[in-house]
Amino acid sequence: MRLIFMGTPAFSVPALNEILGQGHDIAAVYTQPPRPAGRGMGLRKSPVHAFAEASGLAVRHPESLRDPAEQARFAASGAEAAVVVAYGLILPRAVLDAPALGCYNIHASLLPRWRGAAPIQRAIMAGDERTGISIMRMEAGLDTGPVCLTETVPITAETTAGDLHDQLAEVGASLMVRALAALSRGGLACNPQRPEGVTYAEKIGKAEAHVDLNQPAGRVLRHIHGLSPHPGAWVMLDPAAKPVRLKLLRVQMADGEGRPGEVLDDALTIACASGAIRPLLVQREGKSPMETAEFLRGTPIPAGTELG
Repeated sequence: MRLIFMGTPAFSVPALNEILGQGHDIAAVYTQPPRPAGRGMGLRKSPVHAFAEASGLAVRHPESLRDPAEQARFAASGAEAAVVVAYGLILPRAVLDAPALGCYNIHASLLPRWRGAAPIQRAIMAGDERTGISIMRMEAGLDTGPVCLTETVPITAETTAGDLHDQLAEVGASLMVRALAALSRGGLACNPQRPEGVTYAEKIGKAEAHVDLNQPAGRVLRHIHGLSPHPGAWVMLDPAAKPVRLKLLRVQMADGEGRPGEVLDDALTIACASGAIRPLLVQREGKSPMETAEFLRGTPIPAGTELG
């Protein structure tokens, strides 16, 4: 099929790679414009932009798709369908209607649960035992279109948002090429989402990154894993002396009780409102992530220390 691909972050790259591998004709790749990044704030191309250029594909990166000239350029591509994976721009009606067979989105949840910006993080933070990928035919509403294919992925106590991101990117790529194969044969059935069970995955706010240890240990663990590795949930180390943020990137449940925030042993076991957690991977402010045992060799934190 002749397709347009629309995506921006690393999550989108496996889908583009898989679609190319299946022999589809990519008329153009749309992605977000290069943005200032790094210490020098030089312009950096998105992961999709870099991959598409390396693959010899035509790349377009308009600031908006609301310009009629840009919409006409999109329609003139002759694409039969568009594949959209974390593109980051709203698609106006004129763009949605341009491909004869429609626009299809890889969404990282089992719709209608977790429509919106942060479905991976919110599923973990809410304690969901499963999530997955939905292939959706797009319409004007926010993730409201009919669902064509789904695949379920379990969430365990060890699953972080980074783990789930990488797994769902691969699952989404595989599921999308299946959907395109069915679409090319005229056999892709898409069913309206059920009205019950709708939830919205709001964008992660900066204030959410501060770990609230006045919560049960299981809820604290899910909160930490849902924000790992980005933005990274943190506690304040030595809050009464020289405050330093310590990100907790991977933790496990641990035995012990104490005041919320109290360090219970020399392995950095931390008491919560009930139960405790033990960090496995941490990141001190301005440093690289490291295993907790390595961190403690350079920065011992004795039992009885209060974390805030």
